[in-house]
Amino acid sequence: MFEKILIANRGEIALRVVRACREMGVKSVAVHSTADSDAMHVRMADEAICIGPPASAQSYLSFPAIISACEITGAQAIHPGYGFLSENAAFVQAIEDHGLTFIGPTAEHIRIMGDKITAKDTMKALGVPCVPGSDGGVPTLKDAQRVGAEIGYPVIIKATAGGGGRGMKVAQTEADMEKAFHSARSEAKAAFGNDEVYIEKYLTTPRHIEIQVFGDGKGNAVHLGERDCSLQRRHQKVFEEAPGPIITPALRARIGKVCADAVAAINYIGAGTIEFLFENDEFYFIEMNTRLQVEHPVTEAVFGVDLVREQLRVASGLPMSFTQDDLRINGHAIEVRINAEKLPNFAPCPGTITQYHAPGGLGVRMDSALYDGYRIPPYYDSLIGKLIVHGRDRPEALARLGRALGELIVDGVDTTIPLFHALLAEPAVQSGDYNIHWLEHWLETNLS
Repeated sequence: MFEKILIANRGEIALRVVRACREMGVKSVAVHSTADSDAMHVRMADEAICIGPPASAQSYLSFPAIISACEITGAQAIHPGYGFLSENAAFVQAIEDHGLTFIGPTAEHIRIMGDKITAKDTMKALGVPCVPGSDGGVPTLKDAQRVGAEIGYPVIIKATAGGGGRGMKVAQTEADMEKAFHSARSEAKAAFGNDEVYIEKYLTTPRHIEIQVFGDGKGNAVHLGERDCSLQRRHQKVFEEAPGPIITPALRARIGKVCADAVAAINYIGAGTIEFLFENDEFYFIEMNTRLQVEHPVTEAVFGVDLVREQLRVASGLPMSFTQDDLRINGHAIEVRINAEKLPNFAPCPGTITQYHAPGGLGVRMDSALYDGYRIPPYYDSLIGKLIVHGRDRPEALARLGRALGELIVDGVDTTIPLFHALLAEPAVQSGDYNIHWLEHWLETNLS
């Protein structure tokens, strides 16, 4: 096991890794920008080192700054958290070139899954079901129109280097294709520096189901069930739960085995998430995230495992501490993402926390780096906390979420807490009867 690791991230995920390290007897090093000098992860880590000014490009995204911090502190490995450099193959290669260990998959696997076309081709070859669509990139409008005619409308045009909902446009009919195609390419170029796009069949009422996988890099892998992340706004998840409300044990076993076999076949190491659209009892691969997910706590809750601990174990050369036969679902868990945003427009709302009180009690977990007097900087993502609840079943988890939201106090800034109070009053949310488009329609009606 490592003696000391550096956490190349900030906020609640950096604090999450610090806590896992402390339980394992591993020393932790926090890095921070000048804007984060008073952050909780900086206070809680064994060591902290400033790596640059507030701009991410000069701090949290700076290869030299992070690698230099490892050399200064003697850290042997780097945990990337999520976001920032967590899926940057060049960063992983740079780490390895300096004799350090990346706590995550190989640069090759990140590179393969980072390109949506290569990822889809790889998964298709491994037997993972995929959405019907183009074979590779679609360079011209004429090609796009041909693909649209072949697979049938509606279709969705996606950036090959995309993520976070950027570079994605829907063409409901052939008449919509020209505008959608050029718009997707333009947005992709601006966001990723790459205007290549591909086309897939647009499913009309799918759910977003993702399978948590974990591999040891030696041909062994397991799946830890699914998470339903269908409540989304602009392709950003806001409410996640495990297990999925409509996924049967038979469906879970089938797709879980497919996913575990796929990552085992490529000797994948560490945590990963294979994301699907699910419609009419069929799964369609959309992408693989080669990192820890924001919503990993719901999986931890229902399986009773520590995914960060497992990441550190396998990265250091130790075997996984469980097998597939050891993994059993226990109850139901839900996570809601608390953002510092002003409704109804979801505009970022940085500022000073004048009062913070985390909810508690049986089955309640609050992952946050907030504290009274903390100043939320304006330079980073607006996520300020994740409220996770666990119950014996879904109705109990929903009731517990309502109770915990009532206890949660975040004063001084606007947050998305009122959104979840409102959503819990909706029959569709109580019953689990929704798809990936439901929340957008609800917001138009209720928060416009």
